[in-house]
Amino acid sequence: MSWTLRPATLADLEHLAELRAVVMRPDLERLGRYDAQRVRQRLRDAFAPEHTQIIEVDGEPAGSVSMRPAEDGRWLEHFYLDPRHQGRGLGTAVLRSVLKDADADSATVRLNVLQGSPARKLYERHGFVVDGEDPVDVFMVRKFL
Repeated sequence: MSWTLRPATLADLEHLAELRAVVMRPDLERLGRYDAQRVRQRLRDAFAPEHTQIIEVDGEPAGSVSMRPAEDGRWLEHFYLDPRHQGRGLGTAVLRSVLKDADADSATVRLNVLQGSPARKLYERHGFVVDGEDPVDVFMVRKFL
């Protein structure tokens, strides 16, 4: 599988809002929090193309990842993979790439993941530890390695 990252543009917004809705639906439904409008609108409200990259597989959009600068490092956000590309090592490869960039800057990386999400295991394998929790989210941090 050949993959690349390219800068996001405003033209990617609606595709990413739809991808977010598809990817997050099972976990949000499990938590009793799925709202078809809200799941899309939250991405629209937070979308920052200058911090977002589109994951492409064989030249086709397959997901996104955002690394937003923060006062104490960076926030990993909007990391979504089309279900057709999940479970094949792509998430691991992309995460390694963005963490390598953060490590080059000695940056601490933070993220939040939904309670019970299988993605938490991916983050833990890459050095993230729990920094706090609430009934919906698990907040994780990865110090510069």
